[in-house]
Amino acid sequence: MSPHGLLIVMPLFNDWSACDHLLTLVDAALTEHGIAGAVVVVDDGSTVSMPEHFAEHSYRALSRVEVLRLRRNLGHQRAICTGLAHVERSMANDWEAVVLMDSDGEDDPRDIPRLLEKYHSEGGKKIVFAQRTRRSESWGFRAGYAVFRLLHRLLTAHGVQVGNFSIIPPARLRSLVVSPELWNHYAAAVRVCRLPQCSVPTARGKRLAGEGRMSFVSLVIHGLSAISIFSDVVGVRLLLAALFVVAATALGVGTVVAIKLLTTGLAIPGWATSTVGLLLVILLQAIALSVIFSFIILAGRNGATFLPTRDCGILVDRLDTVYSRTLAGASENCVLRASSAVAAVIFHNDETRDVIPPDGVTL
Repeated sequence: MSPHGLLIVMPLFNDWSACDHLLTLVDAALTEHGIAGAVVVVDDGSTVSMPEHFAEHSYRALSRVEVLRLRRNLGHQRAICTGLAHVERSMANDWEAVVLMDSDGEDDPRDIPRLLEKYHSEGGKKIVFAQRTRRSESWGFRAGYAVFRLLHRLLTAHGVQVGNFSIIPPARLRSLVVSPELWNHYAAAVRVCRLPQCSVPTARGKRLAGEGRMSFVSLVIHGLSAISIFSDVVGVRLLLAALFVVAATALGVGTVVAIKLLTTGLAIPGWATSTVGLLLVILLQAIALSVIFSFIILAGRNGATFLPTRDCGILVDRLDTVYSRTLAGASENCVLRASSAVAAVIFHNDETRDVIPPDGVTL
């Protein structure tokens, strides 16, 4: 029997209240369209403890809600990477597709059926992104985002059109988790890996609770992480720009010398020396930048490679099942603490280790 239903992955940092509300909305959206599902919340080292009554609801479409605990805070994109590596390794093949979305409500769960419809129309072979047609942030954020998009296009030759909200076929997920680029930026990794993709226009929603926690520095780091995925392209484009400056400066020096020789009697004393000196300084700087960019490109291609499927396992602390219809019944919630001593599967260095559970605990 072929897999059916959706496995939803949500990175989270302290947004327990928003996520709890979002789970009910996700369940409602899936129930309305007759879609089965389960959720894996990736706890990115939250400093706020999970509320005692988190996910205590009688879900109809969701059969399971689990919290993947990371050993430390990694940041949004790296939490996504670790979560995707975990689900690909342990459960992705049990579901028709994997949905990636934020846990604060800005990704509208009512768009999941639309993404799934597009997924089916493409034969289940493409990653389907939610393409933002309208944003809900402040004007200051939008202005900064516009500058980022311009720089991104100038440096990488690619535009920024999508975020994290998407549906991923299991086959494409298997390709992603062996891609080092996934560690820094999910959407950029999809493009660099040349995985087939398409998009559905959507409007970005608003947070369900609390305030956004990304500082200006975090936003800049996020943008630089996206650009860093295209380091080879960025290095080559900057190298070409530096070479253009070298050529333009050399041409300027030649022009100054020619003018000096042809108009000796008309020139202002000392102008040629000052101009040539300034141009030579620019020339030397451009040459130095060209050499630096060349070595950066070579260093990037020869550096050690981080493979999510191999290396992300050591970042996982434990997996907690906070809701299971099978174990708890339709009207009762149950919390199972599947710690590192109780977990059924812990993956690390391509080895699967079976753990003997304590007395009284059945896995």
